[in-house]
Amino acid sequence: MCEIFCFNSNTPKQVNECLECFYNHSEEHPHGWGLANMHSNEFVIDKEPIKATCSQHLKNILSHPVVGKNVFAHIRLATMGEIISPNCHPFTEADDNNRSWMLIHNGTIFDYPPLNQYAEKGDGSTDSERILLYIIDEVNQFEKENGRLSTIKERFNLLYEIVSDLSKNNKLNLMIYDGDLTYIHSNMRDSLYYLKSDESFLVASNPLTDDENWMPVELNKLFGLIDGNIIFESEEHDNEFILTPEHEKIIEEFLKSINRDDIND
Repeated sequence: MCEIFCFNSNTPKQVNECLECFYNHSEEHPHGWGLANMHSNEFVIDKEPIKATCSQHLKNILSHPVVGKNVFAHIRLATMGEIISPNCHPFTEADDNNRSWMLIHNGTIFDYPPLNQYAEKGDGSTDSERILLYIIDEVNQFEKENGRLSTIKERFNLLYEIVSDLSKNNKLNLMIYDGDLTYIHSNMRDSLYYLKSDESFLVASNPLTDDENWMPVELNKLFGLIDGNIIFESEEHDNEFILTPEHEKIIEEFLKSINRDDIND
């Protein structure tokens, strides 16, 4: 599958060391990399459909200080969608009220029919991009019905309803940013960890430092972060994802198809 990274802080900080450690995991996640850094209310996004450790562009980025309050990164092991740039994370989209959203995903949607309507609407062909498009449609509908902008708490509650439903029989480790709030969700054991300091939250698929204070992200809950602090925490849903032989077979067949395409090329 993939690995994901999020840094959320109350002041801009340099994160090169953690990013370099994170991207070094790309030997096992070779199908693309992405980096998003928030500057002046806009994301600066870089991504490529190649192994992170083989990217000269990424090397150039990391040769300079990467400083930010909201930084997200992704390395891809494809389980759906071709190895092309539009299928690399992060994904971004604006809602009807010009609020910019960003999403990165570690997991696979094995069964969720409401996402099928977005198969032709995205720039790429991943289940992850469809999740973002679906979320934005739900937010648009909520705000249209209420005739006003949603509050941060209302968006948090709405996203909890969405991820609770989406997580049934699907691996759904998500990091989402809506310009105000960073959302974190995990529903598979030992697949997402966090390190908390007085000023920041660092969240990643695997611990990135030798610090002994890394902790597993609590399962089946949605967390909302602002300025390095948990602002909202949902109740716990019941949809823990456990990888079965059937899931593994689906992923294996897709990876075989990628390898066949590489040979044909």
